[in-house]
Amino acid sequence: MKEKIIRKLFLGFIEIHILYHAKKEPIYGTWMINELEEHGYKISPGTIYPLLNRMQRDGLLVKTEKNVDGRIIKYYRTTQLGEEILYEATQKAFQLTHEIEEKGDSYD
Repeated sequence: MKEKIIRKLFLGFIEIHILYHAKKEPIYGTWMINELEEHGYKISPGTIYPLLNRMQRDGLLVKTEKNVDGRIIKYYRTTQLGEEILYEATQKAFQLTHEIEEKGDSYD
């Protein structure tokens, strides 16, 4: 049960991370998996690709396809809505972390 709840929370963090990078430059699934792994997230292709597709359907990302050495690579960038959501999420995350730091709460 604990892992299911934590996974649900982390998926929100992962979506913010995706929006952040997709705003800076076009991203693709394998690159994003590796980027997330550098931050301690273990995410499989079976999770990232449905997530990217859902974010596209929700209007947060736009997809373009490029032929790279005979393979079609799907690149994603944020939409205006995606950038607005990223901004709001960043503000809320900042407020929360600032409050936790300010009150000196420790979870060690």
